[in-house]
Amino acid sequence: MDAVLRGLVVYVVLFLLFRLTGKRAMSQVTTFDFVILLVIGEATQQALLGEDFSVTHAAVVIATLLAVERFSDYLSFRFPRFRRVTESVPLVLVEDGRPLTDVLHREHMTVDDVLQAAREKAGVARIEQVRWAVLETSGGISVVPQPDAATQG
Repeated sequence: MDAVLRGLVVYVVLFLLFRLTGKRAMSQVTTFDFVILLVIGEATQQALLGEDFSVTHAAVVIATLLAVERFSDYLSFRFPRFRRVTESVPLVLVEDGRPLTDVLHREHMTVDDVLQAAREKAGVARIEQVRWAVLETSGGISVVPQPDAATQG
């Protein structure tokens, strides 16, 4: 039972920490971010396993984390209100060629971040060529070019 409680507590703590760091942090993982994730995993090992390093105990903790994650997915699917609390919503970053600086600032993003996505996904070079740029719930940026963006370039 101790392993299940430890698993639940660590799940909640990690969920809250990753929710606070924002969706961009999860979508654009740098090498350093990956190393930090590994360190987090190592640091949580002791919290999860305590002094018991048995395979059985580790399996119970892993099963608990996966069960809580699946249950959370089910609740998100079944109850829209729960989904609104646990998941983010898409955010418009650029509207009709105008960057929404307050949203960009809040999400710790720059116009250059949006332009990079615009070049990669829509083949546009200037912010004025972007009709919509949306920060999706997954952390990726969707770009809809202006109807005449091909003739502007």
